[in-house]
Amino acid sequence: MAKKIIVAGGGHGGIACAMLLSKAGFDVTVYEKNSRENMGYDWTDIFNGKSFGDIGLALPPKEMILRSEEMSFLPPSERLILRAEGNNFENSNIKMERKEIYNYIIPAAEEAGVKFVYETDIICPVMAGDRVIGIKTDKGDFLGDLVIDACGCDSPVRANLPECCGVQAETNAYEKFYVYRGFYNRGDAGEIRDKYKVYLMPKDVFGIAWVADDKDYSDILIGELTPFSKEEALEKTERFRKENPVLGSELLRGGDMVTIPVRQTLAVMVADGYAAIGDSAFMTVPIIGSGIANAFRAAKILADTVIADKTQTYSAETLWDYEYNYQTRIGFGLSSLALVKLLLTKLTTEQLDYLFESKIITIKELQVSDEPGASPIDINSELLGKASALIKNKKLLSLILGLGKDMALLAGINKTLPKYYSRRSVQAWAKRYEAVFRH
Repeated sequence: MAKKIIVAGGGHGGIACAMLLSKAGFDVTVYEKNSRENMGYDWTDIFNGKSFGDIGLALPPKEMILRSEEMSFLPPSERLILRAEGNNFENSNIKMERKEIYNYIIPAAEEAGVKFVYETDIICPVMAGDRVIGIKTDKGDFLGDLVIDACGCDSPVRANLPECCGVQAETNAYEKFYVYRGFYNRGDAGEIRDKYKVYLMPKDVFGIAWVADDKDYSDILIGELTPFSKEEALEKTERFRKENPVLGSELLRGGDMVTIPVRQTLAVMVADGYAAIGDSAFMTVPIIGSGIANAFRAAKILADTVIADKTQTYSAETLWDYEYNYQTRIGFGLSSLALVKLLLTKLTTEQLDYLFESKIITIKELQVSDEPGASPIDINSELLGKASALIKNKKLLSLILGLGKDMALLAGINKTLPKYYSRRSVQAWAKRYEAVFRH
């Protein structure tokens, strides 16, 4: 009898892994809280299209892929605009509607034999001792040999795992991005040079905002590292509208508040009968919050690990290859960005302006990629080499040097990730890893 796999939640990585496992002969069911037509945020995303190849799918049809403008960046004072001179990632990045991504991967998963159960609220895991054996939902309990958690950054499965599993349940301060995004009619603004303006720590926004011009609509995003209300979002939207006449006043779609993880990958993402993927494991790129490509890559790694488990126990020990391979191939390459994000939370707007105006941060550092192994900032050879420009700003210099020290410490800890699983060694390593991000 085929081993039964439960995918809790309809995250991109979970569905992709379900497809790969079903092709390999597993009995796979995805349980999702939304109806099929309501899956996916009502917005677009830019991500690395080559990641479809990681899960064995061709690039989606051209009619699903949208035109994307180059970004222009404005520091807090808005005294200068940093413009990209050509898109470094134009051969790999694509722009798609979130719903179109689902319209592409769900039929592929169904064709592979994956079953979908919609409108089912997941409450918590079902445990047998320290092993996850299923999920508790509003429609009853569903049991399986392995639960793949794709419920998102506020996953009720991960949050309710017992402490003995060793999986971090909750996030810390500044590890989630609270986002408002709306698509409005296009105002009468004439010809615009900067069609995709990204504001960095603008007035009254503890994070970023953007206003983008499309031929059919205008697009605003406001993202902060602390929670804010829908009413506050609309007030801030009105302020950006005054500065950007292209942003019309009629909401065409979107207008929702969502939460996105912007932190290092989960230190421990496996337990007996359990594996987290995508936003449930915090696989987004810190700072920009893009996670679709990494979720697809993780799906392939997890599926390969499950298929290779000859014991068919799907224990923390046999699933550890998934954690080890994902971290060493992808996660650790992006973990330094979580430290950069924490540094940004400590800077004043004047200090951030100084970094740009002194050309310590340039357009190169702002073009963050979700390409595996890509790192936009080499602290040792580049940023610290510009320290001479900080001599007159000792506090800022101290913060930058502290970042370099933390990155060196993190790099050393990353190298000590246990190759093989034992609860004691893994938990000891996870404690050291997470401590770097709690200064």
